[in-house]
Amino acid sequence: MANKNNTLVVQQARAALDQMKFEVAQEIGVALSPTGYNGNLTTRDAGSIGGNITKRLVQIAEQQLSGSMGVRR
Repeated sequence: MANKNNTLVVQQARAALDQMKFEVAQEIGVALSPTGYNGNLTTRDAGSIGGNITKRLVQIAEQQLSGSMGVRR
């Protein structure tokens, strides 16, 4: 997910994103290597992990936006 070509806007988010990656992989039954090398993953598994992470991040953003919108009233 966060390889050398990806730069994070908030560098402190790396640990949280890595944790989310492992949680999602576990939930969908995909074993990730603790060494960081996951070249044995199928494209489908990698896409499922990435897609689920994206869904979670969108949900988090929606919750934060709806919370901040409620404060403005």
